[in-house]
Amino acid sequence: MAIASDHGQRSFGDIAPLLAELTDRILFDRVWEDPTLGARERSIATLSVLVALGRTEQLAFHLQRARANGLAEPELAALFTHLAFYAGWPAAVSALSRLRDGPLVEARP
Repeated sequence: MAIASDHGQRSFGDIAPLLAELTDRILFDRVWEDPTLGARERSIATLSVLVALGRTEQLAFHLQRARANGLAEPELAALFTHLAFYAGWPAAVSALSRLRDGPLVEARP
């Protein structure tokens, strides 16, 4: 069994305790742990949506999580290059900038 997540609690539990609880218990402890999709596939899907929607503030956490889920830097760069044609050039370039920055936060679920 996976270790229970506390990222939501640590990140914003002081101002939004219910959202933190939902994030930790439902999103990370249940959805991310559902064996129907592997963690690697979930990371690819999550990064793709974040890039497509321009949610660069969430990329640092999910890039580190993707690395922990087995995605190497060349694969992440290839993913963002692929997304340039579907999500737009600026979105992909912004994501590559975050990839270049390297890990900024702990991605422990």
